[in-house]
Amino acid sequence: MPDVGEGLTEAEILKWYVQPGDTVTDGQVVCEVETAKAAVELPIPFDGTVHELLFPEGTTVDVGQVIISVNVGGGAAPEAPAAPAAVAAQEPAPVPAQEPVAEPDAEPEPQGRQPVLVGYGVAATSTKRRARKATTATTATETTATAPAAAPVVVPEQLNGHASAAPRPLAKPPVRKLAKDLGVDLASVTPTGPDGIITREDVHAAAAPAPAPVVEAPAPVAAPAPVAAPAAVTAVASDARETRVPIKGVRKATAAAMVGSAFTAPHVTEFVTFDITRTMKLVEELKSDKDMAGLRVNPLLLIAKAVLVAAKRNPDINAAWDEAAQEIVLKHYVNLGIAAATPRGLIVPNIKDAHAQTLPELSKSLSELVATAREGKTTPAAMQGGTFTITNVGVFGVDTGTPILNPGESAILAVGAIKLQPWVHKGKVKPRQVTTLALSFDHRLVDGELGSKFLADIAAILENPKRLITWA
Repeated sequence: MPDVGEGLTEAEILKWYVQPGDTVTDGQVVCEVETAKAAVELPIPFDGTVHELLFPEGTTVDVGQVIISVNVGGGAAPEAPAAPAAVAAQEPAPVPAQEPVAEPDAEPEPQGRQPVLVGYGVAATSTKRRARKATTATTATETTATAPAAAPVVVPEQLNGHASAAPRPLAKPPVRKLAKDLGVDLASVTPTGPDGIITREDVHAAAAPAPAPVVEAPAPVAAPAPVAAPAAVTAVASDARETRVPIKGVRKATAAAMVGSAFTAPHVTEFVTFDITRTMKLVEELKSDKDMAGLRVNPLLLIAKAVLVAAKRNPDINAAWDEAAQEIVLKHYVNLGIAAATPRGLIVPNIKDAHAQTLPELSKSLSELVATAREGKTTPAAMQGGTFTITNVGVFGVDTGTPILNPGESAILAVGAIKLQPWVHKGKVKPRQVTTLALSFDHRLVDGELGSKFLADIAAILENPKRLITWA
């Protein structure tokens, strides 16, 4: 499993495109994997014949584990490097702890792992990642030495060290607040940050094992009838009153990010309801404009453009909070994120440098972004570096909502449904197209005045789209 960067340490094998005996060529896609960020196709870096698939579909595999063996020379000899590596990881427990660190620097095996997921390089320090806690319970059956080696080193040493310095665990105020909110005792958390500092990830990891006793409980209960109980469960599965779905991949990452955002940034949400009739008429006119021929024109396109113009008039809205440096980072570019609901969960890919794009260019970028997300082909890079997000809840018939900030951003705009409603227009009540926008912002960065001006500017532009020209 290649190192895809972005801090990811594992991936789930969604689908194998080859089987043992199949011939493969360098660069051929052999499987699709899902990381915590996206689903990506994985190419093979060899020419040869598939000898064995070491993990079935649906298995979550750590970065660095061998997932497929290929006969690259037509005989048994070329397979030797992969096979002994797996055997060595299984037999001597102390020795493999050294082998995975030494081999990538000296042996040819790293060459076999050089081609990684599209757009990412191999991280030189990937072997220093913290092992998953679940791995420590299965060290005897793992085929890789990396996780079992890390577990006994990190857990006992740091826990013992922590116990000796129990009075005051090292953690920053936001981390302490998160631990308090999640009910986690910092004295029991294993620190992985520099100088023994407890990080947000450590707190989440400490909170995660809580459900474990629920899963383990059935084991002793099943003792009186170990065979009958599982059979009964299987028999009534179709009529079960509950279904449990494992939380993993994109959905797991999204959940962690949303919890972190909710408990870190003080959210404030403001609303504005206005007449968007003129913008809807402009949408229809643009559909027949020759300069927009072949491009998708919809209300979201003009709303996105209005956001970019309003951000230019209120540049402080486009910022981020640097907790470590205790600084506000003002962004002089806009990477516009569009929240997209996919079968694998909510993702927020963004359009890089959207502020510099013309309306036709923005239309093309939006179309490509949505199409890629629907196909499940959004890359991790496409979801990194966003500065402002739009979420369109109106497509579901919802009037508005109070969106949660995408981590690392200062504001997010929710677009409600556009409906024909009675509205006072030029002194008379007439049926007009009306919608409601909701802006959530981080009150550490954005005060009420700035948030209100920004939201009012967006509404003013959409109420009278001529301002796209006069304000741009």
